[in-house]
Amino acid sequence: MAVTLLALVGGVAVAPAGADPVNRGTHTVGYHGYEIEVPDSWQVVDLTEQPDACIRFDRPTVYLGRPGARSSCPAHLVGRTAGLLVEPLDASSAQRITGATARAVGGTAVAPAAVSRNAEIRVAVEDAGVLVTAAHTPETEPAVRRVLDSATLAAGAERTPVPNRADATPLAAAGPQPGTFAGKGFDACAAPSAATMNAWYASSPYRAVGVYISGATRACGQPNLTANWVTDQTAKGWRLIPIDVGKQAPCSTFSNKMSTTPATARSQGSAAADASVAAAQSLGIPAGSALYSDIEGYPSTASCKASVLSYLSGWTDALHARGYLSGLYSSASSGIRDAATEYDNGAYSRVDHIWYAWWNNAADTNTGTYVPAGYWADHQRIHQYAGDVAETWGGVTVSIDRNYLDVRTATTSPTGCTTTNLSFTAYPTLTSGSTGSRVSAAQCLLKSAGHDPGAGTPTGTYDAGTAAAVRSFQTARGLPGDGITGPKTWTALLSRGSSPVIRTGSTGEAVTRIQRALTAALGRTVGIDGAFGTGTESAVRDYQSSRGLSSDGIAGPATWSALQSGK
Repeated sequence: MAVTLLALVGGVAVAPAGADPVNRGTHTVGYHGYEIEVPDSWQVVDLTEQPDACIRFDRPTVYLGRPGARSSCPAHLVGRTAGLLVEPLDASSAQRITGATARAVGGTAVAPAAVSRNAEIRVAVEDAGVLVTAAHTPETEPAVRRVLDSATLAAGAERTPVPNRADATPLAAAGPQPGTFAGKGFDACAAPSAATMNAWYASSPYRAVGVYISGATRACGQPNLTANWVTDQTAKGWRLIPIDVGKQAPCSTFSNKMSTTPATARSQGSAAADASVAAAQSLGIPAGSALYSDIEGYPSTASCKASVLSYLSGWTDALHARGYLSGLYSSASSGIRDAATEYDNGAYSRVDHIWYAWWNNAADTNTGTYVPAGYWADHQRIHQYAGDVAETWGGVTVSIDRNYLDVRTATTSPTGCTTTNLSFTAYPTLTSGSTGSRVSAAQCLLKSAGHDPGAGTPTGTYDAGTAAAVRSFQTARGLPGDGITGPKTWTALLSRGSSPVIRTGSTGEAVTRIQRALTAALGRTVGIDGAFGTGTESAVRDYQSSRGLSSDGIAGPATWSALQSGK
């Protein structure tokens, strides 16, 4: 393969204008004897000449050289296309080498079996002494791999073995993140250098920093974010807010979107949580930490909301299974408000923390009309109160978003309710001493309603804790507080949640919920299939007429209100 190179500038080789590249529509770019063919539309940035350039992947770019200590990244940059960072292989870059990093085959610049982790492919090319980090989305991964597969070694390549880290001490954050903390924090698109963090710790009012650890919609590269960085910064007193920027709402303008099918969206949220936990663990961020799913603002609709909350349910359940807390970052007027409106809906798993963008310049955790004051009220809030501002502390300027935190360390464990069956042909009266799957269902419904029967829920045994939780729920619903789960309590438990108008032809979670509630209220089996057919319409009419409601077969506000009151 012939490659035409005329000049080396700062270690960067670029084919001259008019040169015919190996692949039509591409041009040759080289650094330290490592050469690749990149599309003509991609930019090339020489970090030797532009040391403060932001490593950003929202536009296709190849960055060549060592990233500077004071990169000038916009604060609130989200979205990704593709890009590469090619940097010297040395002790500094070696801190980003993990078990997922591929090594080029000896005598070549290609690693055919390179895997992608968190939408990044990392290859150590020892025969050229470079470390290559390739960012992509699911859609652009094939193109990025073509660029990596085009790599060759050129004259001037010098071998540099991967530095030996066998004697490295295991690294870990100083406890769960962000832990227990009340005060100001900031987030920046790229984790600042250690020097910047030191300058800001000495002179700024901030003690917490948001860091983007995972997700295929992250825009900025993270050359500073390593396990060493996490260990050093938390040891100095910084609190970390770990962020995942993954799939976005299906009604948003982003290309990387979650499914419009709620069940699929839930599985996507679970997969995102698994990937984020893997990233957190590689950085030394331990279990007990909160990981925040960044879902940017969107024009909410009923179907879009269902996808987002299903995705977050999968995210939350998977994080809890791994011992992490779940957080949601979104705009107060979209994702946060949607989560708040379904706060008590047992069909969704509630996130542990909310982090809401409401740029009102008030450093507090007041949510205004977006979230009731009693929701996420136990030190579970972060308020992003200003955005895209440049601040200078200790002589160092960074573009940031400003935040106020009121959070605390908490423990979590799998609820055990994610696979518990709630659909039965009958809902018999349960009392102390009852056992079985229906007891487990009642316990999970009580827990999701905020009336926890106790440790280990569901146990399947109707014990004193379950009876106490039932009495608490009954009192809240205006029912006699006898601690017995009879038809009225079952009806109220099973119908709890949102109350959309549903009728013949409707489908989904609300239909399933009303079918269960009608089975309990009428004392007869109503088919529970999530489809509002003739059988469900007949059951609704029967319920309405027996409760003195207008018998139209349509479940509207009056019907839902009666069911949720246990009538």
